[in-house]
Amino acid sequence: MKSHGSLADRRIVVGVTGSIAATKAAEVVSQLVQRGAQVHVVMTRAATQFVGPLTFQTLARTRVMVDPFDLENVIDPTHVSLTDEAELVLIAPATANVLAKIAHGMADDMLTSLVLAIQCPLVIAPAMNDRMWSNKAVQANVARVRELGAEIIEPEKGFLACGTYAVGRLAEPARIVAEVEKRLAHRGLRG
Repeated sequence: MKSHGSLADRRIVVGVTGSIAATKAAEVVSQLVQRGAQVHVVMTRAATQFVGPLTFQTLARTRVMVDPFDLENVIDPTHVSLTDEAELVLIAPATANVLAKIAHGMADDMLTSLVLAIQCPLVIAPAMNDRMWSNKAVQANVARVRELGAEIIEPEKGFLACGTYAVGRLAEPARIVAEVEKRLAHRGLRG
């Protein structure tokens, strides 16, 4: 059956990290699938504390990857094989911790290992406390990740989990999906 929509049959990997904003990632995945994308979700262990893998597995209709030492992954090193077909990798939300790992080439879980193996665009939507977001170390990591070629979807101003109203909130799902559509439209069809 042929998919229809603005992202028909586009292959997207969505990385989800350990933030309360992981709850919004479910809406991002849902909107991508509704637009026809083939979505594979890779979660950090911390992300599973906020949203269960079953949620994403149900929305994407594909197996969710969490553990790089899963016996099935030993036969098929998924962190590499997923990148063979990916047209774009989106990390939403991205924590300060994951931004630091990407900035410094660290690969200690399924998601960060996958990032080191990709040959497609990387789009990152950070979410964190406003003081964390404005921290010089975090901003240096964001600058480094941009230098490495990733696109950053800046966090928005809004109510944060800590109760303050400030910049650090994950961009709205519709905005994230629109950025993915724009990036893939510029990239053209893969062939």
